[in-house]
Amino acid sequence: MAELDKARLEREAGKSLSRLLPKLTERFSKEAKDQPENWTALSSRLESQFDELFKLYFSLYHQEYDFFFHLEDLLYSIAKAWFARPGDLKNLDRKREGDPLWYQSNQSLGAVCYVDLFASDLEGLKGKIPYFKELGVNFIHLMPLFLVPEGNNDGGYAVSSYREIASSLGSIDTLRDFAGLLRAQGISLILDFIFNHTADDHEWAKRAISGEQEFQEYYLIYPDRKTPDNYEITLREIFPDEHSGAFTYHQELDAWVWTTFHSYQWDLNYANPVVFNRMVEEMLFLANIGVDVLRLDALAFIWKKLGTDCENLPEAHILIRAFNQVVRIAAPSLLFLSEAIVHPDEVTKYIDPGECQLSYNPQLMALLWNTLATRETSLLKLALKERFTINDKCAWVNYVRCHDDIGWTFSDEDARNVSINAWDHRRFLNSFYTGRFPGSFARGLPFQENPKTGDARISGTCASLAGLEKALQDETEIEVELAIKRIHLIHAVILTIGGLPLIYLGDEIGILNDYSYILDPEKVHDSRWVHRPRTDWKMMDKRFTADTLEGRVYFGLKKLIDFRKATETISAGSFKIAEVENEHILGYIRSDTSSTILVLANFSDYPQIVAANTLRLYLLGYKYFDMLAGTEIDFEDLEIEPYGIQFLTSHKVPTS
Repeated sequence: MAELDKARLEREAGKSLSRLLPKLTERFSKEAKDQPENWTALSSRLESQFDELFKLYFSLYHQEYDFFFHLEDLLYSIAKAWFARPGDLKNLDRKREGDPLWYQSNQSLGAVCYVDLFASDLEGLKGKIPYFKELGVNFIHLMPLFLVPEGNNDGGYAVSSYREIASSLGSIDTLRDFAGLLRAQGISLILDFIFNHTADDHEWAKRAISGEQEFQEYYLIYPDRKTPDNYEITLREIFPDEHSGAFTYHQELDAWVWTTFHSYQWDLNYANPVVFNRMVEEMLFLANIGVDVLRLDALAFIWKKLGTDCENLPEAHILIRAFNQVVRIAAPSLLFLSEAIVHPDEVTKYIDPGECQLSYNPQLMALLWNTLATRETSLLKLALKERFTINDKCAWVNYVRCHDDIGWTFSDEDARNVSINAWDHRRFLNSFYTGRFPGSFARGLPFQENPKTGDARISGTCASLAGLEKALQDETEIEVELAIKRIHLIHAVILTIGGLPLIYLGDEIGILNDYSYILDPEKVHDSRWVHRPRTDWKMMDKRFTADTLEGRVYFGLKKLIDFRKATETISAGSFKIAEVENEHILGYIRSDTSSTILVLANFSDYPQIVAANTLRLYLLGYKYFDMLAGTEIDFEDLEIEPYGIQFLTSHKVPTS
C-alpha cells in the first residue's frame, strides 16, 4: 500500500469514527449515563485503536457495497460486549494493561485436560483446584466442552453452539463460576476458539439447510463440482481416510459444502463480513465469561483463495489481527494462542503482539522426541538457533505432547543442513515410535497412516512413548529408571528453555496408553484416544509415596517445577545455544544482568563428558554450582549421567 494510500486510510478512519461515534452514543445513551466511567474507557480505546481496526477491516471488506453498514454493526457488537463485561474482568483489564507481559513470568505453568476425563464434570473440576495449586499450575486449558453433535464430533471440535456447554459437563453458568474460582486463585483459563468451522447442526448450518440464503452465505456452498474441482487442484487432503478432497456433498442441500477436516465440520466463509461480525460476538461472549486465553484452532485455514493451497494466506493474518484489535478495545486482558501445525517458518508468522501473543511450539515437541530416538542433538540445536527466537513481547507455549497426535514438523532445510534425508527420517521416526524399529523403547500407535507412503503421525502418552510401558512389561528396573529419566529430561527442557510450559495432566505421574478406546465404536478409528485416558484418582494419590512409580515420576517433575519458579533468570534471561562439542548433549544458556545458567541435557543412554574448558568458557570461572543439588563443582571435566540434566551457575545458590 503506497504512503499516500496509508495517509488517506488514516484520514478516512478518523472521519468514519467521527461519524459513527454519535450513532454509538445514541444507541448506548443509557449505558453512557449509568456507567460514565465505562463509556469514557470505551471512547478512549476507540480513539487509540480504531484506526488500526479500520485499516484491517477495510483491507478485508472494502469491496462490499454496504461496507459501512457492517463496520457500524461491528462497533455496536464491541460496545455491547464492553458494557456487558463484568466489573472484576474490567479491573483485570486495567491491571494487565499496566503489566502487558504478565504471562512471561517464571511462575507461569500451564496444564491441559478434558473435563470429563479428569473430573467427570465442571463441578468435579472445581474440587481439583487445590491440585492445580499443589502442582504449581496457573494456566489451565480445558479441552473443548461446548455443545456438540452426538456421535462423531472430532473430540469436541465440531461446535453446535459457542454459548452452551455439553449438558453432561454442566452449564455456561457453571463454567462462568469455575472461571471466577480460578481467577480468585490466580489461575488463568484457556479455551479453544474453534473459529474455522462449525458443526453441521449449528443453528447457522440448520438455517442454511432450511434454505435461508443469508445463512448459506455463512459457509462455502456450491451447487455443482465446477468450483470445488478448481479449488482442489491446489488443495491438500487433511483427512483422506474419511473423505477425499476438501468438500462434502450434502444431500438435503443438493450441494457441495467446504469441509476441510471432517464432513460434519462446515468451514465458515470469512469473505462475508457478517461472519466476522457474528464470530466477534461469540469470541467476546467467551471473554466475558472469564476466559483469559483463546487458542485459535486451525487458524492457518481460515481464508480461501482459488489457485492456492488455502493455508497461511495473508488474509488469514489480517483476520487474526482484526480479531485481536477488537479484543484490545472490548476485552484487553484477553490473549490469543496460535495453533498452527505447519512449517516452522509459517508458525512464527502468527506470533506478534498484534496477532497471537502466545504460540504452541510443535517444532520443539517434535524435535525433543526426535532427539530421544536418535540420541543426537544436531537437528534440535540447529532449529533452536534458527527458529526459536520470536518477538520479545510474545512467548512460546512449550509442551512434550498434547491431546493431538505428534507430527514431525521440523524443517526439511534444517534436516538437509545436518545431512539428514527428511523423508526417510520421518519414516524412521514413525517406525521407532510405533515400536517397529529394532531396539525401540517406544510404544506408540500410528495415526492417519498411509500404507503406500509410510506417512503417519504418532499417538501415545508421554510415558509410553518414553519407554515406561515397554520397560514395565518386558524389561528390568534399569529400563524403568531410564524411561523415568527420559520423562524428566524432556519436561526439564520445556520448563527452562523459555516461554510458558504446558503439561498434559496425567503425564506428571507417568500414565500409560489406554487401549480400551478400541471397545468404543465412536473412538475405535481414532488412535489419539489411546493417550486420553480417564484419570484414576486412586493412582494419582500414589504420587505422595516416593517409592511408587507415580511418586518417582511426580517428585522428580515437581522438583523441576519448583526450580523453575525459584529461578527468575529462566523467564527474564536471554537464550542461546552452548556449543559443548558432544553430539549427545544439548547445551543452552539462560542469562540476565544478575546471573548466567548453563543447562546441559544428556540425550544418551550412557554417561557423557563435558570438558572443563567448555564450562569455563560459558561460566567464566573455575568453580561452578549445581543449582539442583546445591553443591559446588571444581574445575574438572563434568560427567552427566544417562538422560541427566544439570543447571550450572558461577554463583552459589543460597540455601533456604
